[in-house]
Amino acid sequence: MPYKDKGHLEIEDRGTVLVVRVDGGPHQVFGLDIAQQLDRLVNRVDRDPSIRAVVFTGARPERFVSHAAVRWLQEEGAASPTVGRRGAAAVVRMAKHIDRSRLLGPLMRRTPMRGALQLERLHTTFLRMNASGVLFVAALNGSALGLGAEFAWACDLRVMADGDFFIGQPEILLGIIPGGGGTQRLTRLIGTHRSLAAILEGKPFTPAEALANGAVDKVVAQDKVVAQAIELAEHFGKRSKGSVEAAKRSVYFGGSMSLEDGLHVERAEFFTRVMSKEGQELMLDYLESTNAKGELPLYNQDTYAQSLAVGSVPVRRSTVGR
Repeated sequence: MPYKDKGHLEIEDRGTVLVVRVDGGPHQVFGLDIAQQLDRLVNRVDRDPSIRAVVFTGARPERFVSHAAVRWLQEEGAASPTVGRRGAAAVVRMAKHIDRSRLLGPLMRRTPMRGALQLERLHTTFLRMNASGVLFVAALNGSALGLGAEFAWACDLRVMADGDFFIGQPEILLGIIPGGGGTQRLTRLIGTHRSLAAILEGKPFTPAEALANGAVDKVVAQDKVVAQAIELAEHFGKRSKGSVEAAKRSVYFGGSMSLEDGLHVERAEFFTRVMSKEGQELMLDYLESTNAKGELPLYNQDTYAQSLAVGSVPVRRSTVGR
């Protein structure tokens, strides 16, 4: 039976936070339809200064996202000629250039190249999440395998339901490997050896194992997963959107470079913020508070606690949001 799209995103607006329920059809799978809607969603929230965070959760009980739509992967693989490692590398490079140019894309999507273009677009969407000033939180209301896990790894924070659930990369059991970023993002989360062992075996983590390994940030009762994720989203969403963007770019992209190159990324992002109107106003107010009280504000425990709660050192003047 040919692959047909069935999934969609249900978006609930909660002011500065969007709650997005991923509906992947009867089996709760991630297919091309969800990939395209996710791309549009990331475009939307990036352009909207009022949106500070997005919480993703599964629309069906006990499943965040089961895994990729296997029929989708199989058909795209079958539509392409068999190539070796060098040929595959050339196809991937070509897909990147075509996707960036946006000129030949519609034409090439009618050829066997379309699978590489679809994968390139998904990787680009996940990378834009990593480079965004918006915080993305995965509220894992149940299990996630393969692309479902990779979707969670692409988010900034992960809250997982406690219980008989699991998360991991089983692709090797189907004769393939993770293709949505799992070999890279899981490795950056938990370390090279643990990531390799998990990917080679194909055995997922339990919630407790995922937490102990650093693959998720919190494990809570299933009925509290979304509420806890929204709480995290609202808390971190109080930080400056421009500074969140700069910090994410420095960590996600600079952190995987050589030290020298990573420091270059950090310096560039630092100067965008230190010269911003918001950064200037907050630093000037900090200096004024120091002079007025004779002590550094962040060495006052009450002031520090208040700063963590509201997302910035309390100020007496009005600041601009970016």
